[in-house]
Amino acid sequence: MQTISVDPVTRIEGHLKIEVEVDGGKVVSAKSSGTLFRGIELILQGHDPRDAQELVQRICGVCPVGHAAASAFALDDAFGIEPPDNGRILRNLILGANYIQSDILHFYHLAALDYVKAPDTILPLAPRYEGDYRLPDDINAAAVDHYLKALEMRKKAHELCAIFGGRAPAPRSIVPGGVTEVVDAEKILHFKYRLAELIDFIDNIYVPDVLAVADVYKDWLDIGRGCQNMLSFGCYPQKDGSRFIKEGTYIDGKDGRFDPDQVTEDVKYSWYKDDIDKSPKEAVVAPDHEKANAYSWMKAPRYEGKVLEVGPLARMWVDKDPTIRGFGEKAFSVMGRHAARALELQKIAHAMNDWVMELKPGEPTCAPHELPKEATGVGTVDAVRGALGHWIKIEGGRIAKYNCVVPTTWNTSPRDDKDQPGPVEQALVGTEVKDANNPIELVRIVRSFDPCIACAVHVITPNRNVGAFRVY
Repeated sequence: MQTISVDPVTRIEGHLKIEVEVDGGKVVSAKSSGTLFRGIELILQGHDPRDAQELVQRICGVCPVGHAAASAFALDDAFGIEPPDNGRILRNLILGANYIQSDILHFYHLAALDYVKAPDTILPLAPRYEGDYRLPDDINAAAVDHYLKALEMRKKAHELCAIFGGRAPAPRSIVPGGVTEVVDAEKILHFKYRLAELIDFIDNIYVPDVLAVADVYKDWLDIGRGCQNMLSFGCYPQKDGSRFIKEGTYIDGKDGRFDPDQVTEDVKYSWYKDDIDKSPKEAVVAPDHEKANAYSWMKAPRYEGKVLEVGPLARMWVDKDPTIRGFGEKAFSVMGRHAARALELQKIAHAMNDWVMELKPGEPTCAPHELPKEATGVGTVDAVRGALGHWIKIEGGRIAKYNCVVPTTWNTSPRDDKDQPGPVEQALVGTEVKDANNPIELVRIVRSFDPCIACAVHVITPNRNVGAFRVY
């Protein structure tokens, strides 16, 4: 039995440690460890509830819009209000712009270097394993050029977000009841112009690049299966009350409906006191960094006690996308996740082109409201990386309790109270590691989930050893 530790996993957002046991060249057990403590919920206590959508965006600079949306939905629920059509559409457009920026970032600047051999003269600071670069020279050279082009596209996506968000990252305009930004014809034209350029990049560069890589690395359609249970909170509310990307579950081979009351968080192997309430409605985090057998600062979110994967693959599967469902079991894989992410973004970007034309200049973008003294609310949305829920409890006009259950906490969770490994841990088990000193298989699997550890953990504890790192 051999132990392989990758600490930290690079080219993801935040700090994640992966440790696996290998026997006969295959992974037989895995541990996913978040090495920092998240304290944002404690920071929010005592604040005016209307501060929440601003403060939670500081969870992460890559995906702040998802947190703003989830928080605003929770406040809408607590306040008993609903945004006007303009406010609903603007929220969707701001979130969509963040999807575009984040997905381009993930493929080109985080994951692609596992498959694209870039000259050190061009990318001297890009940490990557050596070996298993199979792309034909012409495809590889184009991918290197697109790496640089993608930097420009990310900038344009931020500009797209800022048109109605006020700035990017961390837009200021999303508030309870809608959006503070006004709608006029000039802003619509600016949005359409930038979106058209981004759609062209997605259609003619991003999607073809992902499919070209997937075609060369077909064997990675059989690697990284995971739990094969899927969860989507849905996203992009529509006028009829439905969501453009549907909410729902896929558990043990059956499609099901989503019920937020079935979300719980276990802490048996997390550095928190065992008596924490499992329900995000009532939980108050209580760190316990000396806890025996614990190995992560992340909790273990579960749905009906089951381990579920979240993210683009989960959304496209739950939404019954014919292309992704057409992959069958092979969709539950490293390349399946990359393909789902690209095809979903293409679908969303084209929908945004229609949504922006539904805006009505001069009409309201935000519903008036009053701050309740006592209330509870829940806001669910699928952020870029997956199912995101915010729960708020208001007492005396102030935040008494606040909890975020975030996508990466679902995917990179430790074992739960039933000793069930989390989705990434399950995806690693069974993987063949050809070279223990060059375990590219492990990081390829992890990066296919696009982890955002900043969303899952936040404040370092001085008693943890973070002095030695093995960087890949």
